[in-house]
Amino acid sequence: MRSVAVVVFPGVQAIDVSGPMDVFEEANALLPEGDRYLVEVVGPQGIFAASNGMRMEAHRTYDEATAGYDLVLVAGGPKLPDDLPDTGMLECIRRLSKISVRTGSVCTGAFVLGHAGLLGGKRVTTHWQNADALAERFPDAVVDRDRIYVKDGGLLTSAGVTAGIDLALAIVREDHGTEIALTVAKRLVVVAQRQGGQSQFSPYVVAPADPKSPLAAISEFVMANLRSRLTVGELADHIHMSRRSFARLFAEQARTTPAEFVENARLDAARNLLEGSRLALKEIAFECGFGTPHRMRQVFLRRLSVTPGQYRASFQQMEE
Repeated sequence: MRSVAVVVFPGVQAIDVSGPMDVFEEANALLPEGDRYLVEVVGPQGIFAASNGMRMEAHRTYDEATAGYDLVLVAGGPKLPDDLPDTGMLECIRRLSKISVRTGSVCTGAFVLGHAGLLGGKRVTTHWQNADALAERFPDAVVDRDRIYVKDGGLLTSAGVTAGIDLALAIVREDHGTEIALTVAKRLVVVAQRQGGQSQFSPYVVAPADPKSPLAAISEFVMANLRSRLTVGELADHIHMSRRSFARLFAEQARTTPAEFVENARLDAARNLLEGSRLALKEIAFECGFGTPHRMRQVFLRRLSVTPGQYRASFQQMEE
């Protein structure tokens, strides 16, 4: 049997635990006994609460988990980006990672792997809201902000929350083939492999912290004039800056180029209209400054890996 340890802690996100576990259990129903997954929850002693209040109890404590596993999977939790993990849990993960075949994380569990010293030189991902924080805290890691899950050798990391299901399905697919993974996905009423990445869920343009800053003025001007060409010269003139100073402002404060900032704003506006309106694609392309549906489609495919039509089908609000 393939052994899996799901490492948990007080305040863990429950679906980060139950999602992958349900994938492996559904796979077990389709597999011969010798090929099934044996899943154990490894955590603190006694009963503890998940972030949603659910009460949990581990199969083994951190100290009791001494044998290697085929997979060690660290669940995430809302407080992990800010809090230091329990030293007992870190020691357990370091120990198990040395004697296990694969080590991975769900969502913000990547922060635990980072504190355990396992992310250096590795390509990883996490929840889109926490990707910048992960990259800043562990600069030796290469953080992919878009991927639903990433495999770098024996290290596996996934994006936010339900992406743990995607990661578990990918593991089942690698272990037992596409047909088993597809059957499990159908049983759980999820897609076997999502279209696009987690950029579909994250806003590109966030309001500046200082509403009186030059960047805030530019953001407001761009959002109000998406139909215009919005050249660098026009943007710089709006806040009475030279083009060189304007470019430096963007590099230092926005961490992007003016052209990419404008494209980000257009993408966000188009996504909002695709989600919340019934406007035709050509109308949305015009309103958001893409000009033509073809141009909007090109940008969506390049940035989100889905077409505007596919995005609308996935995200449009349900009729009441």
